Amino acid sequence: MASTADFRNGMCIEYNNQLYFIVQFQHVKPGKGPAFVRTKLKNVSTGKVIDNTFSSGHKVTEARIERRPHQFLYNDDMGYHFMNAETFDQVPINKELIDAPQFLKEGLEVEVVFHADTETPLMVNLPQFISSEVTYTEPGVRGDTSSTNSLKPATVETGATVMVPLFVNTGDKIKIDTRDGSYVERVKE
Repeated sequence: MASTADFRNGMCIEYNNQLYFIVQFQHVKPGKGPAFVRTKLKNVSTGKVIDNTFSSGHKVTEARIERRPHQFLYNDDMGYHFMNAETFDQVPINKELIDAPQFLKEGLEVEVVFHADTETPLMVNLPQFISSEVTYTEPGVRGDTSSTNSLKPATVETGATVMVPLFVNTGDKIKIDTRDGSYVERVKE
């Protein structure tokens, strides 16, 4: 059992017979009345984020989770298949549990979060940045923009579309932020 004093971002708790990750929390001590903790909780199974308030000192059950390195193999109608990097066991995982499935490519190292008691996968975390080759984009023409921050769509090797600056061409390798799918920089060969 953990109390509200033990809360931290990323902590997994059992609440209303479901698993939640603490996305954000704030201890509040008003001038009148008792202290409380305002939280944002993300449901592990649905991905829905809810707001909840716990009274200070409230006891919650902390769920034991384990983070294990896996390698993405392939996807089919059974789901996305990952291989444990240590035991070589393969695990099929539903698309809903993956942070950014559009950026998965064969051989990518990811982190799979498991519920330690039931051995069920809870979520798949991709690396914060990945590099990918641009397979198609319209050529950027010099002087066709009035501002310096113009972007154009580009398709990368995984099939995802990313907005990139005009100087990026087909065949370039780019660095992508997997949290929001944004272009970071062109990768030097």
